[in-house]
Amino acid sequence: MKRTSLPKKGYNGNIYYNIKVLQNYRSKGRACKIFGGIFLETISVIANSLSLSNFLHDVAEKFHTYIFDRGDRIHVKMGETLFCEGDPAQRCYFVLKGRLRLTKLHEQGKTVVVRYINPGELTAAIAVFKEKNYPVTAQAATAAETIGWNKQTMVDLMAEFPQLAINMLRVAVDRLDDLQARYLELCAEQVEQRIARALLRIMRQSGLKTEDGILIDFRLSRQELAEYTGTTLYTVSRALSAWEKKGWVISGRERITVSDPHALVLFAENG
Repeated sequence: MKRTSLPKKGYNGNIYYNIKVLQNYRSKGRACKIFGGIFLETISVIANSLSLSNFLHDVAEKFHTYIFDRGDRIHVKMGETLFCEGDPAQRCYFVLKGRLRLTKLHEQGKTVVVRYINPGELTAAIAVFKEKNYPVTAQAATAAETIGWNKQTMVDLMAEFPQLAINMLRVAVDRLDDLQARYLELCAEQVEQRIARALLRIMRQSGLKTEDGILIDFRLSRQELAEYTGTTLYTVSRALSAWEKKGWVISGRERITVSDPHALVLFAENG
């Protein structure tokens, strides 16, 4: 992809300020002419992550830059580890772009995918505040950019912006609700329904509309889907093959497109 040059005026190294620059140029219909494709995509992703963030809910946008500047910016390549299960929890992390995969190692040696952390989401905050070890390992499911804060910085920020404390409580409750829902699925539903619900959940969080349907926009192998749903690779492969014949999904190498979400929802609800 050819990159075009950035504007000499109005651009600086602060990505959050540049969001405003992009919005100004968009309003004048000049964004495509002025901003290179990769830069434009990066800005758009970060802007969307900020707008979707529960962590920053009701915190005035003018303070976002200050809050992020209080942390450490950390880039991780796809497959790299951000933190490891069992290590002291020194920082919590906010994902600006990309995705993290949280995994937990069972005592029998089996790895389980606990959840995916998407742009605009926070992870490891509870472990940091309790001064515990990280309960999971965080790996980059895609190349990712994160902001990390230590405990004292987070305490200082919450004292300065009390809304952050309320938002973090909401995040913790949402995660608990999610875990309870997945536990009920594990106990009460057939394995194929669990796989369908997992695909729909990931699709809602990470879906990209294409001509063929809703593409899960990061690499998701059948093995990872099996680890996420608590089943086997064979079972996931069998289910995806059956759904592909029905026209519900398109499954390629570590790529899954949900081509008929309505049918998958009906199956997840009714079996």
